[in-house]
Amino acid sequence: MGRNTRRRPTGPRRATFAAVALILGGGGLLAANVYASATEGGLGSEPVRQTDSDGNAWGRTPGAATIDCPDVGDRLTAVPDRAKPDVDKELALLDQQIAEAYQRLQESAQAVQQDSGFDDSAITNPLKEKRAATIERIVTAIDQVGDRPQGLEALAACGLRASDDQTGDQDGNGQDQDGQDGQNQAGQEQQQGDGQDQGNQQAGNGPVAADFVDITTVQPNVQNPRNEKDASRGTFATSCGVNAEGLFNSDNVIVAPGVTNGAHHFHDYVGNQDNQAFATDDDLANADTSCENEGDKSSYYWPVLRLQNGTREKDADAPGGGTEGNAGEIVTPQQVTLTFTGNPRSKVVAMPRLLRIITGDAKAFVNGNANANASWSCTGYEDRQLKDKYPVCPKGSDVVRSFKFQSCWDGQNIDSANHRTHVAFADAEGNCAGGFQAIPQLVQRIVYDVDAPSLEDGGRTTPLFAVDSFPEQLHKPVTDHGDFINVFDEDLMQEMVDCINDGRKCGADADPGSGSGSGDEPQETSTPTPAPDASAGAGGESDSGDAGGQQTSKPSSGAPGTHGTEPSDDGPSKAAHSVRPKADTTPSAEIAAATASPDHSDDHGAREGGKERTTPAPATGGKASAAAAGTEPQAVNGGLADTGARMWPAAVGGILLIAGCVLLRRVRRPSA
Repeated sequence: MGRNTRRRPTGPRRATFAAVALILGGGGLLAANVYASATEGGLGSEPVRQTDSDGNAWGRTPGAATIDCPDVGDRLTAVPDRAKPDVDKELALLDQQIAEAYQRLQESAQAVQQDSGFDDSAITNPLKEKRAATIERIVTAIDQVGDRPQGLEALAACGLRASDDQTGDQDGNGQDQDGQDGQNQAGQEQQQGDGQDQGNQQAGNGPVAADFVDITTVQPNVQNPRNEKDASRGTFATSCGVNAEGLFNSDNVIVAPGVTNGAHHFHDYVGNQDNQAFATDDDLANADTSCENEGDKSSYYWPVLRLQNGTREKDADAPGGGTEGNAGEIVTPQQVTLTFTGNPRSKVVAMPRLLRIITGDAKAFVNGNANANASWSCTGYEDRQLKDKYPVCPKGSDVVRSFKFQSCWDGQNIDSANHRTHVAFADAEGNCAGGFQAIPQLVQRIVYDVDAPSLEDGGRTTPLFAVDSFPEQLHKPVTDHGDFINVFDEDLMQEMVDCINDGRKCGADADPGSGSGSGDEPQETSTPTPAPDASAGAGGESDSGDAGGQQTSKPSSGAPGTHGTEPSDDGPSKAAHSVRPKADTTPSAEIAAATASPDHSDDHGAREGGKERTTPAPATGGKASAAAAGTEPQAVNGGLADTGARMWPAAVGGILLIAGCVLLRRVRRPSA
């Protein structure tokens, strides 16, 4: 056997090998971590591009264009009954065509910037051809059973416009004076428009920091007409929960019956438990209800509110959810109040069974503010209402979202072709237009326990929040809306009417001792300081369009901009159905097991959701005006803890690198 003459490594040689290994390993770990951090969309980097289930990117660069199409449904004020099923399906198809074109626009953003003719050849012209064929089918369906509609063909063409160019009269500071406009509500939820893309919030199509305003900077602007002699002063409250069970879907049986994903965004549902695209009137009448009074099987629904924190809900890969830009953690309301109020000038008549009402306009970002009617505020500041901004609430104050539904009915129809003209708002004095009758006005008040977002970093530290919307509407607060289908038992509806007309307080959590007469006047509240002119600064809606007890809190006489409201101890808030704040991370189109116990609260005047009403400090996150519209998109993670979690490999790599260098230096140092 031959002798092995290979030299064994000496101690210094082994140390040299170890030092080189430490240097290479530590350096590689450091380089890999730095590279990974640089590609995660940190400060100064390109926005993270979130993708749908097919890998298609939703994120686009700020200031890009969006699609602007005329409103076909707005022009259809009369559709024969026999044509309605076909027309509804074709209108829903127009919505789908716009959503698909918007996604193609996002995917082709770079090509559009490089080739000025790309948008026409690849997006708007093909969309026009599809819309023209669909509109022709609508015209034919109506012409076969009624009068042929005129002028619809001219609505086929669409265009592109800057995504930060919002139609309508807005001052950019949250003030809007056009909210309740009688019968002139022409927009409808099934229609889509365009919107603004400022980053990768909501998977690439909003919101942005400029969509928010510090509520403490808004002047009081709520105004209500005074009650006249014949006013109906009572209130009737119904308690139907907060959707703790998680009943969601992206249908809308009012505007797109028989069409799955007709809304293109997800709704919260309380009340009727069988509201879905294919529900018939009989299905709704025979359904279960979440309302405490089983005589109320009405359906109350609105777009869900989401935190932009990167949570993947069950709808993340579903139409109406993540595939259409509605992403993030769905937040369960802390409290939902459903109150029916009267009219300041007359008695009310019963709502007809199965009456449909839509308030607000899901397409207001394009249509303008004429039909925008949802309001945003904060507990303790409800004499200041916002339409086109989300509120940044101070510490100890919760976000409040309110809907005041139309309170005048044409006396004949339970719905109309554009889902608007059969109902209307009263005028500034509370009068219904000629031929319309006053009906109980539904006032919804929804409270959320969400932290004030960190606007200075685009929601990295504390996430932004926003409502679901059509993809191209970019989750703007002005697009918020609510839907209602009356499925009250007729006897219970008459009980409601008698209660309101007699000036009593009835329904959920009503004081058994409250009687009739003028002593209880929930409609009449102290008048807050009038809102300044739109050009004077931040504001909200001038809420003078409809009457009778809409205001859920009694404003104080404090100076504008201070802690201005304290809810009435005997106001509609007693009807609130509340739970501990919960963010539902497992939405489903089916009813899941209940995850929260309702807790009725009677101390709303002193507390809101267990939070003491004290004069708060200025809102966290700063004023919306401090962040430009192009604020960097919100990332999934942020904060010191998150930074440490991402950078620890770099720290370990640095230590190994230094140790290797020190060891190598010691090995190579000549012995004394």
